Amino acid sequence: MTGSDERSPEPPPARALPLVTVVIATHHRPELLRVALDSVRAQDYAGPIECVVVFDQSTPDLDLVDETPGRTVRVVANVERTPGLAGARNTGILAAHGDLVAFCDDDDSWAPRKVRLQVEALADEAALTVVTGITVLYADREVDRVPQPGDVTLAKLARRRVMEAHPSSVMVRRTALLGTIGLVDEAIPGSYGEDYDWILRAAQAGPVAVVPEPLVRVQWGQSLFSRRWQTIIDWNEYAIAKHPVLSADRHGLARLLGQRAFALAALGRRKESLAVSRRVVRLHLTEPRAWIAAAVALRLVSAERVMDTLHKRGHGI
Repeated sequence: MTGSDERSPEPPPARALPLVTVVIATHHRPELLRVALDSVRAQDYAGPIECVVVFDQSTPDLDLVDETPGRTVRVVANVERTPGLAGARNTGILAAHGDLVAFCDDDDSWAPRKVRLQVEALADEAALTVVTGITVLYADREVDRVPQPGDVTLAKLARRRVMEAHPSSVMVRRTALLGTIGLVDEAIPGSYGEDYDWILRAAQAGPVAVVPEPLVRVQWGQSLFSRRWQTIIDWNEYAIAKHPVLSADRHGLARLLGQRAFALAALGRRKESLAVSRRVVRLHLTEPRAWIAAAVALRLVSAERVMDTLHKRGHGI
């Protein structure tokens, strides 16, 4: 001992872990919803999580309310926003108390470490948003789809949708949702592709961090959107008009127009489909959607068979 009264400085107090709000929009799928809820409550994250379940065009199930400290569940109805997924998600966002907001579809579920790893990623980086990979479940198949750091940039999103960055994998700072990124666009036809529109805006607002692990189990091909061909056509036109970046990349534009050609073919609008397919080929000769759409338009294969084959591989059109 030196006789000095000097003491070692006290370590700074541990920073409290942020409250995470999880928004689950639902219509009427009680069994699947409870699986999603259980996976949220089972997170190994040491901080608090609140779940806001938003019932859209259906009667709220108040039996889901849970006031367990650190793992609360609130139930609200989407009555003031536009009916549909976009309005329901915005209802949940506006009801959120957390500094961080995450989304989980009512037919998906999370690995226990998802929230912890995403909170750590946002604490270590300047990103506004973080995504993870997914495990696609279709029929009796499981396929992992995992984005890598650098995959979720505006340039790459314009060229391909990066379905690995699924909405059920998104976590975002609430201040960004209410500011630079903005809420979900409720004007999108049928709420189709609202997640793609939103992630494009997120990538424009700032870097998107990636946890390169499949931490979300996604039920693939269950959405009615996969068969709403006219809605897909309307969304396709809306997205291209709204986001100039989608027209700036020839390959990316060819992909989107290839989707339009396929939807037209699925509706039996043969001449329109073939005309769009020809435009796609001029943009990008090897864009596969042009040739698939042409095959459907010429009745060489059915749209249903194509979609079933793609879903088995964890892909969409």
